[in-house]
Amino acid sequence: MLAELVCWERECRARYPITEVIYTCPKCGGLLEADYSGSPGDPESLKVVFRRRRMNNTPLEQSGVWRYREMFPFLDDYSHAVTLREGNTPLLDAPRAAAYGGLRSLTFKHQGYNPTGSFKDNGMTAGAAQARRLGMSRVACVSTGNTSASMAAYASAGGMQPIIFLPHGNIAHGKLAQALEYGARTFQVEANFDQILALVRTLTERLGIYLLNSINPFRIEGQKSIMIEMLDQRDWRAPDWVVAPGGNLGNVSAFGKALRELRDWGFVDRLPRLAVIQAEGASPFHEYWKRGGEFRGVENPETLATAIRIGDPVSWHKAGYEVCESRGAVESVTEQEIADAKAIVGLCGIGCEPASAATLAGIRKLTAAGVMDPDADVVAILTGNVLKDPDYIYRYHTGALKAPGGGAIASTYGNRPVVVPNDAERIAAMLEDRLD
Repeated sequence: MLAELVCWERECRARYPITEVIYTCPKCGGLLEADYSGSPGDPESLKVVFRRRRMNNTPLEQSGVWRYREMFPFLDDYSHAVTLREGNTPLLDAPRAAAYGGLRSLTFKHQGYNPTGSFKDNGMTAGAAQARRLGMSRVACVSTGNTSASMAAYASAGGMQPIIFLPHGNIAHGKLAQALEYGARTFQVEANFDQILALVRTLTERLGIYLLNSINPFRIEGQKSIMIEMLDQRDWRAPDWVVAPGGNLGNVSAFGKALRELRDWGFVDRLPRLAVIQAEGASPFHEYWKRGGEFRGVENPETLATAIRIGDPVSWHKAGYEVCESRGAVESVTEQEIADAKAIVGLCGIGCEPASAATLAGIRKLTAAGVMDPDADVVAILTGNVLKDPDYIYRYHTGALKAPGGGAIASTYGNRPVVVPNDAERIAAMLEDRLD
């Protein structure tokens, strides 16, 4: 299959060599995507190959991304691949969450099981491979948390220097700690995510540093593997809905691209409907979806779900196309709705970061509105590990969680720890009371 970079804008469709260091179209400024001529091969034969590779202990086959490499064949030499055995994330049934969301059943695809604890690893392994192929020694990203952790790990594993720019004071410490541990040179900029991204695009071009934000088309190629693996795990039966949180909207763009390609290449016979859930204080895509017209960013996005605190998402146009193509939906949820949904996910014995819980909160609203049928076959994406933001968890369960601006968030499903004396009889009495 011939691989090229192509401008995503339908009015342009300019094409460039896969080895050019560009992120947007030089002619029109549109986003780029990897495009492949021809077919990867016979679907039924490849399905067998994918399964057989699970039994192979070589690093490439143990990766839940590179195992499916025929579906994104942009590399000419797989020695460039940087893998930490990413992907391989489970599908988890969650009956309690299903009931809360108004569904008969619900399955979570938990990307928090990745090496650095988030879905970013699926895309970063591909982006880091392309950086190595291009001979880059330094890579950079702007991040509110998960991207920085992932990029630092993959850059260091691949022998490159990671450089991270993040909003000063607006990052969960669990995520920042990962980036520091993986050796990233870290700059805390006194600006928001969208302002910093504009700054960093200028710096990377001037200094010859490779940018690994989701504007990078190879990140999107790696994130396609989330859908490919999910369908493989389901024996190639497409669900009715796939629900994901929406921040910079690279994930839903990747999901839509993967699903359309899989349909066109004969792996599945239909597209699942895509639902994107945003936090109310950072929901420009939802506002655009509701009113139409011109897309308008949010100058000062606010949400405790830091992974989706993005006011001017780069991939909004792509995401809009993918949601429309799948006859999907876009919803926004409040801080209270996210916090309560997160507690319910935890009661399933699963756990996730705050942004992940937006999926369940959104499902609850979509079923209540009649958009999603209670009998629908739904897969919801949990984007990050429960320990990404432990302060949030403690504050919710102890009644100390505050929304942006200072408003209280009720501890609806709180599980406050209790201080007890060193007295077996009194503790036993308390436990009996609890049982009653």
